Amino acid sequence: MRSLNLDQLRTLVAIADLGNFSAAARALHLAQPTVSLHISELESRLGAQLVVRGSRQVAPTAAGAALIERARHLLRDADEAIDTVKRHAKGHAGRVRLGTSTGVIVHLLPQVLKALEQAHAGIDVEVSILGSNDTMARLAAGTLDIGLVALPQSPVRDLVVTHWRNDPMRAFVPPRWKAPKVATPKWLAAQPLIFNDATTRMYRLTMEWFAAAGQAPRARIELNYTEAMKSLVAAGYGAAILPLEDSSVPAGHDQLQVIPLRPALTRSLGVAHRALSSLDGATRIVLGALGQFRQH
Repeated sequence: MRSLNLDQLRTLVAIADLGNFSAAARALHLAQPTVSLHISELESRLGAQLVVRGSRQVAPTAAGAALIERARHLLRDADEAIDTVKRHAKGHAGRVRLGTSTGVIVHLLPQVLKALEQAHAGIDVEVSILGSNDTMARLAAGTLDIGLVALPQSPVRDLVVTHWRNDPMRAFVPPRWKAPKVATPKWLAAQPLIFNDATTRMYRLTMEWFAAAGQAPRARIELNYTEAMKSLVAAGYGAAILPLEDSSVPAGHDQLQVIPLRPALTRSLGVAHRALSSLDGATRIVLGALGQFRQH
């Protein structure tokens, strides 16, 4: 037996509610022969009489009343399913997968998520802690929707990367060290250092800064977690070169020395995603929220 037809069930419910075929046809904007056809096809498909046709009123049979009760639930579920899909399509609801580094998650992303929650509470942002290389790879593979990545990035087919913000780099120095007012490559190269992992863009940016001054320091330890690096600096283990982000010095480490670099160094971040025409509404809404915090 073929599956039940929701339009035919809707017609049956309308007849039960309004009492006759003519009223149901008007309410559903159907021709009366179409209403009659819906009921006859339902009865034929189910092998049971569903309504008793009177001169003025139509009443459901016992079988018809049982079907009408179930039909009301089915139609309500169908309407809710359609509404859910429409909300997703319009960006009023949905799940968006975003990848970025720990520093961005701790210091920059919360303000974006707060604004998004206030304006679009139905959108859930699933955040993954990833380096820029992994983020770009997952975007290309379709397992992420948006990435906040270090710039510059090599072009990747079907991905769009636009500038989001610049953050000045600073030397984070233990509180008890005797440090200069500005940190040069030569001075830092003579200190014990904590670097980002060698696979990261931050490591490359830092090493290029040293190399331009003829320095090639080695790190005491390499990490890929900004807050852990700051904790080691606070403990006196070494100095680190990190971006200065909002509320950059973690609680309990407010005595860290944060020193400008000479020459200056800047970390740039971009927003990466697939072409806008291929994105769902929720992803476009999240991109819009990120755009509100873009540095122009």
